[in-house]
Amino acid sequence: MGRVSVRRPVLRVREGGASYRPDTLAVEEPMEIRLDGRPLSITMRTPGDDFDLAAGFLLGEGVVRASEDIRSIRYCAGALADGTNTYNVVDVGLDPAVPAPDVSLERSFYTTSSCGMCGKASLDAVRTTATWSVREDPLRVGVEVLAALPERLRAAQRVFDRTGGLHAAGLFSAEGELLVLREDVGRHNAVDKVVGHALRSGWLPLRGTVLMVSGRASFELVQKAVMAGIPMLAAVSAPSSLAVDLAEESGLSLVGFLRGASMNVYTGAPRVLAPGEDGVLAGTVGEADADGDTVSGHRAG
Repeated sequence: MGRVSVRRPVLRVREGGASYRPDTLAVEEPMEIRLDGRPLSITMRTPGDDFDLAAGFLLGEGVVRASEDIRSIRYCAGALADGTNTYNVVDVGLDPAVPAPDVSLERSFYTTSSCGMCGKASLDAVRTTATWSVREDPLRVGVEVLAALPERLRAAQRVFDRTGGLHAAGLFSAEGELLVLREDVGRHNAVDKVVGHALRSGWLPLRGTVLMVSGRASFELVQKAVMAGIPMLAAVSAPSSLAVDLAEESGLSLVGFLRGASMNVYTGAPRVLAPGEDGVLAGTVGEADADGDTVSGHRAG
């Protein structure tokens, strides 16, 4: 749509002086998601792949489970008083057999990117709502494949090169092949766009794949991976405690601080294979202090 970046004047201060020059910024605009004409949610996002974003959001919330559940996705015309289409309102038509969520009830969704729900209730909600189990997924990924993912993700980020202000999410095969990549100002939106593309393409469940994200691994990202049937989530930064809890509860392999050959495998370690004949990662477990930090041994972060 050509709206992912804009140029703005900026005063650049460098050693030896300062000057005004144009800078490229990532666009951030609100997008309203409607279900059969009824307002459902508003999210701040980078325009582009909006239909994938809407589909991925609905999958993550448990509203839809397959591409057949979505009858249509379209932009709503006349979003402004003068009839101009802003392309910021997306209406999703559900198949008549799909029950519509009751959006009149407070917190009718079990979680959103900002609702603040946490704890056992959230874990139970994801476990009972997920269509597929990832615990039995036979995925195995070599450490050398995982080590290469951050650079492959970064190399495919076209808009980041111009703005430096976008997160990315990429879906990879067990061999490290990039299947789909999406960028957005929001980490959760980038993941929704990836998952939504997979949903609309009929790929679900995403068995044998790895979801790589450019930031930290939060509860919501683990939730979205589990809902899509993805057995492994890898992030360049840290996970939250609730993200680790949900990954353990769901059987998802969670890798954090993935930077070069260093990484922390928080859950599902048997899926991560070392080079060699047996492929088994050997390691030692150090004693932990009262805060859970390793005393003997070390942390990759």
